[in-house]
Amino acid sequence: MDPWRESVQCYEEFADEVIIMGSNFKEEFAFSDFGPMFDKGFDDSQGDWVIKMDIDTIIHEKDFNNLYSALKTYDNYPAVSLRKFQFFTPNRFHTKSRMGMVLNKKKYSDIKFNGGSDGCDPTVNGVHINEKNVPRINVPFWNYDSMFKTKEVISNDRARFARAWKRTFDNYGDRGGAEPDIAFTAWFKMIENRYKKHIFKAKKTDHPKFIQNKISTLGKEQFGYNLFGLDETMDRSIYNYAEAINERYISEMKLSFDTSYKNANFK
Repeated sequence: MDPWRESVQCYEEFADEVIIMGSNFKEEFAFSDFGPMFDKGFDDSQGDWVIKMDIDTIIHEKDFNNLYSALKTYDNYPAVSLRKFQFFTPNRFHTKSRMGMVLNKKKYSDIKFNGGSDGCDPTVNGVHINEKNVPRINVPFWNYDSMFKTKEVISNDRARFARAWKRTFDNYGDRGGAEPDIAFTAWFKMIENRYKKHIFKAKKTDHPKFIQNKISTLGKEQFGYNLFGLDETMDRSIYNYAEAINERYISEMKLSFDTSYKNANFK
């Protein structure tokens, strides 16, 4: 129930080619299965730049030209990072972390997906690509995390990922447990905490054109309709607003003064 059709439509309009991975991904997996799959997608890609995108993320069509220009400007770097706009409902979002998933294959063909806490992030010669060691550009990617899923689908999905985490790291971490109800409870607790920082507003017409029809037809059984009632009971504090504003503007401004990426060593 992810918006994969809409995502692929976006990628096909933006890119010269689209490589789709994971159509035969096994039901019970380990997180160590992701890296080799992403590596194959990277290796199969023929372009100078490769963008690793998930099936619930979209690039806004108004940012296509800005992204093209950035790739020309930063042609000597292994990657550039984009900012995540995370949506649970269509009308609110939070500016979450930056991710360095726009990768320069022409000059860094040895990039591998084996870094980060889950072993799925890109690296060059063992150096983890992140927002501090590559250029940051003012282009967001729009993330529709579980927005179109039902409670049953989410519960089973989160349990599946919890089992994969346990299989990989020998613990459940913050994922609750192997059973759907336990995994859903742990996930929903995380959602409650994150949604407190969803203070920035968006209209339907603000969204990428690829997703507008889909968000217009959300049903009551889908998470994005009202977050299974959470949207109607959420009580945000001044601290939540301050934290969200700090993350979107102040921390980003501080990051803009950090030019250490110019001297980053990936050899």
